[in-house]
Amino acid sequence: MEKSGRSLCSLVCKWTYSAEKGWDDSFWKMIGLEDLVADNYSKIGNQVLPPGASLGNGLTPEAAKDLGLPAGIAVAASLIDAHAGGLGVIGTDVRGHGLACEGQPVTSRLAVICGTSSCHMGISKDPIFVPGVWGPYFSAMVPGFWLNEGGQSVTGKLIDHMVQGHAAFPELQAKATARCQSVYAYLNSHLDLIKKAQPVGFLTVDLHVWPDFHGNRSPLADLTLKGMVTGLKLSQDLDDLAILYLATVQAIAFGTRLIIEAMEAAGHSISTLFLCGGLSKNPLFVQMHADITGMPVVLSQEVESVLVGAAILGACASGDFTSVQEAMARMSKVGKVVLPRLQDKRYYDKKYQVFLKLVEHQKEYAAIMKGD
Repeated sequence: MEKSGRSLCSLVCKWTYSAEKGWDDSFWKMIGLEDLVADNYSKIGNQVLPPGASLGNGLTPEAAKDLGLPAGIAVAASLIDAHAGGLGVIGTDVRGHGLACEGQPVTSRLAVICGTSSCHMGISKDPIFVPGVWGPYFSAMVPGFWLNEGGQSVTGKLIDHMVQGHAAFPELQAKATARCQSVYAYLNSHLDLIKKAQPVGFLTVDLHVWPDFHGNRSPLADLTLKGMVTGLKLSQDLDDLAILYLATVQAIAFGTRLIIEAMEAAGHSISTLFLCGGLSKNPLFVQMHADITGMPVVLSQEVESVLVGAAILGACASGDFTSVQEAMARMSKVGKVVLPRLQDKRYYDKKYQVFLKLVEHQKEYAAIMKGD
């Protein structure tokens, strides 16, 4: 492998590199690192390759020995982890599932890579500038397309925080262990038990969460924002924990809706969500995203989509496929489609109004406290 080969993805997204113009001398001089400009940027790399391009002469003998692989095996220019997840799902062949995106360009799809935090990857033919959403980055995920990258700073981490910090958590842990279930599988079944005849989402009619416990990445780009919960009572039993968990999951989905609305206002047109990552294994999380955005959610057959994305790059580098787009369509398969419960739309629209009021009020409180 040649040491100088750098991936376009990480350089464009993290290093201010331009796919069209290359390095920007003025930036490095402005921040006092003009020595990096010397010798045509040899210190930080001047051979920049698109993701999936074959590197050098393949795997070096030293690396092959360490990894237990044959020397010379194809090595692809890489992607950042979330971008690999996006690549692993966004090009899925959806024929035969009755989805609107089947007859639409790939730009109608939004890949949501959701784990500890979440990334929202949307692509476009022409550059679209979305306030509070990173990018546009050319060819940073799918070759030939501009990438916009929205994000939520804490998602899975927030759910853990809310559940594990609750007074009823030890009881939840004991009951889940007795059933050989994860705490989240137990909470999901407990919600089904207490919802009675109403849809499960309606349990939070008077409990609302603003999820920015670690600031807002997109679309508000405000690190000073804090989390909010309204509708608390004195009781702290398992029912209360389950409903707080549900309200937190809903808040994360409302955050996704806010990002989608910002992207659409700027010129994106999105009809279908493609979820992957740890949280996509939670059926409640997936259903809430469908219900709250009003869009179908596609889950891949292979749940480890980041690994699929990496495999797609490898299959391009090895010459098994002639393009990343061909590899995406051939290697990504639909596992499940989760449709929104459109009959619940009015309820979620009202909760979304409350969601937006929460941050509006938080800013008002901050202004009052800063005032004379």
